[in-house]
Amino acid sequence: MPIDVGTEAPDFTLKTQDEKEWKLSDHRGKNVILMWYPLDWSPTCETENCKISNEPIFDGPDTIVVGISRDSTWSHKAWKVARGIRHDLLADPMLDVTRSFDLVHSAVPFISHRATVIVDKKGQVAFCQVQEKTPEERDFSEIQEALAKLRA
Repeated sequence: MPIDVGTEAPDFTLKTQDEKEWKLSDHRGKNVILMWYPLDWSPTCETENCKISNEPIFDGPDTIVVGISRDSTWSHKAWKVARGIRHDLLADPMLDVTRSFDLVHSAVPFISHRATVIVDKKGQVAFCQVQEKTPEERDFSEIQEALAKLRA
C-alpha cells in the first residue's frame, strides 16, 4: 500500500539532473507534486513529463513539480535537455525514497510505480495516486482537482 494521505511526508534529499541536492523540507510553504515515473526515455514517461513542461496544468506560484525515477543524474540531464523538460528530475537509483513512500513496483521491483504524491505546504501527504497499468498515462484531472482544493 502506498503512503497514506494525512501522514507526514518522509523528508528526503536526492540529486537533481544538475547534481544539486534537492531536499523536500526546503520547500515547506509550497505544494510539492512528486511525480514518480519508471524510466527516462520511455514513451509514456516522456509524454507525461513533456506535457507538464509544455502545458500550464500545474502552474502556480505556490506549486513545485519534480519527477523522480531510478535513473542516474546524467540520464536525467540528457533526457531533460533533449526533450525540453523544465522541472527538476530527481535520481533515486537505489529506490530508497521510493521505498519510503511505498511506491516500488510490486511486479517489477527494480522500478517505481507511475505515481503522484502531493505534499502540502505543511509537509503532509495531501494526495496519492498510483497508476495500476504502468504503460498508461496518469489521470491529470484528479491531480488538478486535489491541487485546486489545496489552493482554495
